[in-house]
Amino acid sequence: MGLFVGQPLKMCSILKTLAVLVTAFSVLMPPAAQATSRIKDIADIEGVRDNQLIGYGLVVGLNGTGDSLTNAPFTLQSLTSMLERLGVNTRDANLKTENVAAVMVTANLPPFSPQGTRIDVTVSAMGDSESLQGGTLLVTPLMGADGEVYAVSQGSVSVGGFSAGGDAATVTRGVPTNGRIANGAIVEREVNFEMSDLGMLRLALRNPDLTTARRIASAVNAFLGRQAAEAQNPTTVALSVPEDYRGTAVDLLTDIEQLRVEPDAPARVVIDESSGVIVMGRDVRVSQVAIAQGNLTISVTETPQVSQPNPFAQTGNTEVVPRTDIQIDEDGGKKLAVLDGSVSLQVLVDGLNALGVSPRDMITILQSIKAAGALQAEIEVL
Repeated sequence: MGLFVGQPLKMCSILKTLAVLVTAFSVLMPPAAQATSRIKDIADIEGVRDNQLIGYGLVVGLNGTGDSLTNAPFTLQSLTSMLERLGVNTRDANLKTENVAAVMVTANLPPFSPQGTRIDVTVSAMGDSESLQGGTLLVTPLMGADGEVYAVSQGSVSVGGFSAGGDAATVTRGVPTNGRIANGAIVEREVNFEMSDLGMLRLALRNPDLTTARRIASAVNAFLGRQAAEAQNPTTVALSVPEDYRGTAVDLLTDIEQLRVEPDAPARVVIDESSGVIVMGRDVRVSQVAIAQGNLTISVTETPQVSQPNPFAQTGNTEVVPRTDIQIDEDGGKKLAVLDGSVSLQVLVDGLNALGVSPRDMITILQSIKAAGALQAEIEVL
């Protein structure tokens, strides 16, 4: 009887020891490589977004690189109006300064930015100013799409490029008519958005996909232990705030945004015609197809020769005799290559590389495979 009782206790001790060892090995061993991403990296929260701001202002203190007032009448009008607000009457004066430039000021207002916080702004010249280097932006209100002022900007403009030259040559590096002001605007109005009291949250996928949306909903439901999330369409996942998270939606979002999901995407081939760049997705497949690629090159070389009479000859004239050399290269070394059905992306790349084709020719080949109905992917030309 003592043996019968002691054996289960011994087995329990062994099982506990094995559990400790498994846990230790799981900590020491590196995790398996998986193409998973956090929800916070593939989806945005509806309502939590930036707001774009824009304003019109003047940059002063330029070293003769500002707008010419004759070619930029809006700069002259703005300068005159500003001086009048400061008590200086310049209506009948002939202003010829080249130290002022009219600029557009843009910024992004981060979500939940309280009054008094600072944001970065970008300053871009509007007229014929040559450079904004060394200039100072005067007080410029920044408005939103509703016409309300949300921030005020002012400060020294930092320009990354420069321009220098003389009568015969000019050197320009970067864009000297575009600059930034770090922390150059102060937020004056907040965008009201109460998140904690929301009963329904919506997650917007950055790359819309039905499978990814369903996986996000499944991951959230598995974490919460209830059916709280639902994929409404390829872009939106609706999430009902559970009772234990009422009034603390921020805690709910903090918990679920760390969940990992494997994103899915349709098979797509992206082609940039201007640079010859080709990007193919992982799921690109090609049905069985035969491919042959060859270029016909014709080279024509002109080597004219001069024909002249013998010395002291009584007759004959000096003539230029044309000589033309024509060479034809049919690229006969290229053979017909066969790609088996439903090959993977790696096999497709290896097969195209075996043909010795350039990226430019590869673009044409991919388009031809698509026209033949053998490329099981979408082609997007930029």
